Amino acid sequence: MKKFIIILVVIALIGLGVWQNFTLQKNSYEGIAKVNGRINLNRLDVATLYAGRVQEILVKEGDDVSQGETLVRLSTSQVDAQIQQVKAQQQQAREAVGRVKAEQEAAQQQLKLAQLELNNATKLRRDNLISSTELARYQTQYAATLAKVNATAAAVAETQSHIEQADAQLTQIEDMYDDLAIKAPTAGRVEYKIAELGTVIPAGGKVMSLLDTQDVYLNIFLPSQQSNPLKIGDEGRIQIEGIDAIFPATIQFIASDAQFTPKSVETQEERTKLMFKVKLAIPVEIINRYPNLFKGGMTALGYVKYDQNIAWPDELSIKLPKE
Repeated sequence: MKKFIIILVVIALIGLGVWQNFTLQKNSYEGIAKVNGRINLNRLDVATLYAGRVQEILVKEGDDVSQGETLVRLSTSQVDAQIQQVKAQQQQAREAVGRVKAEQEAAQQQLKLAQLELNNATKLRRDNLISSTELARYQTQYAATLAKVNATAAAVAETQSHIEQADAQLTQIEDMYDDLAIKAPTAGRVEYKIAELGTVIPAGGKVMSLLDTQDVYLNIFLPSQQSNPLKIGDEGRIQIEGIDAIFPATIQFIASDAQFTPKSVETQEERTKLMFKVKLAIPVEIINRYPNLFKGGMTALGYVKYDQNIAWPDELSIKLPKE
């Protein structure tokens, strides 16, 4: 009896091996490579430009977000203080400009008077009505007043530059204020939070990870005899496990360097070879048509034609799921 059970177990194992081999070989087509893999969505790590404390988190993991949507807000208390300080400097600079301009106007009036006195003294000297020493005194007075006018003009320019510097500094700080509201760089899905409420993060610190739902692809690995004939832009097919559909795909990337394939490749023989990575991307219009369908990690089969003379079989004709 025991021997009979052992024989049944052996037969069952053989049958299982035959079935697995049949499963791996079915739907194999001449000139078409079939490789398993997992659906990927491009990951974006969203970071802060400035250091700060996380004051508010506006989205949850799994939420779909639009481009420019605010994800996290950092505390603005320090920036508010800097803005008030710069505004005070602006006011001081404006007041200084007002004072210096008043001095400039007074100096210009004095210069006009000094010019009249010098002109009159020059005429009197020609008529020998005043001494040369007296004329020199008027000339010196005019030169001093002119120097004062030039000095006040330089002071006006300097104080005006202080206003411009304060304006530029205020604009910079206000831009910093805007950057404390950390926004999504593109439409996508929140994969996971990195920073928590109240966390103090440094400049460049990551706050959240997004999945770019517009960039859905499948990486497959092919030997050189199959990858060499492929070209960027060639057609492909993707079949996701559990979904009755054949999705169109486009070859977006072909690795130039060979590498070891991951353990997910089906056979040990294939894993021992150096392979070339090929990226199959699903068109954006398909992604937008099924916005919540594609998720990272979904197991799938990728098909590419390494013989361009082969037509796609009926089984691999594009077939989209019902909406």
